[in-house]
Amino acid sequence: MHVKAKKMAFGGLLLALTVVCMILGSVIETGTLFLLGAASFFVGIIFREFGRRTGAAFYLAGVLLGLILAPNKFYVATYGAMGFYILAIETAWERLGRWNLPIQKKTRVFLGIRYAVFNLLFVPAVLFLQDLLFAGELPVQMTAVILAAGQAGLFLYDSAYGYVQRELWGKMRGRLFRE
Repeated sequence: MHVKAKKMAFGGLLLALTVVCMILGSVIETGTLFLLGAASFFVGIIFREFGRRTGAAFYLAGVLLGLILAPNKFYVATYGAMGFYILAIETAWERLGRWNLPIQKKTRVFLGIRYAVFNLLFVPAVLFLQDLLFAGELPVQMTAVILAAGQAGLFLYDSAYGYVQRELWGKMRGRLFRE
């Protein structure tokens, strides 16, 4: 199969799975974050397989198709934030790879970038969109608890993303991209 055709076909399949995950998030309410996280992981797979530009195009296509097809637009916004986070950290790791630094220093810088990107997305959402996210204004103590829980959630999300890329996708890509 021609390389461009393979890229298009594979991207189309993952884009369809992305939209299905967003729609299923509206149907299976208990698994919404899991499904939206899985949908955003596809952005990272496309990024690593085909590059930054294709990953960004895939992300934008996922957001636009989600806005058209998904019944709950709030879930599309959540997917958008999760997918943007994946794009940002993958871009950061790609650029850090060009620097001539020891791996321990790169890892520490990358950890700082991950937390900075997450908090640039999460903290303003919690502080300024409380009426949209919650039933009303939250007490300061509850806001602090939610912000701390978000940091723990980031750890879980990053761990799951690393596992998917390393273990699941690492094993599947050999089967899918055999010549």
